[in-house]
Amino acid sequence: MNKIRLIIISIVFSLFSHSILYAEGLFLVRKHAKPEDVMLKLQSKLTEYGYKIAHIQKCDGGLEGMGYKTDYYKVVFFGKPKEVRKLSKKYPQLIPYLPLKIAIFSEKEDTLLTAVNPGALTMFFQDEEIKVQLLRWKNDIKAILAEVRHKNQS
Repeated sequence: MNKIRLIIISIVFSLFSHSILYAEGLFLVRKHAKPEDVMLKLQSKLTEYGYKIAHIQKCDGGLEGMGYKTDYYKVVFFGKPKEVRKLSKKYPQLIPYLPLKIAIFSEKEDTLLTAVNPGALTMFFQDEEIKVQLLRWKNDIKAILAEVRHKNQS
């Protein structure tokens, strides 16, 4: 991620610091909480929605190696294994987007979550089956992010 992109994201987050921003291709959420607490809530919500966490990638070291200072930066890879396998075979052009991903990182006192909007990919497909699936993922991710943002930690 280049510096200009980081600056733009920071400006957007500061303008919409108390809401969820749904851009056409990107979901952004800010929560005033520790990233570890937000991560636990995210993992719980993904499981509640029937997703399996495939991998959690720590990104701090790589970003610091490129000169960026981060306190906490991870990417959560998730999906429903049968669904991902089936769709990867039928629609190989989806492979770069699978499994689904949510990035979680800290900024001062807040934790931010961002995800690609799978619904933005519908314009590239004619098949109704994949369009329905992409919109289902979009709705699930929006709901998960909203619940992570609004619910208190237990």
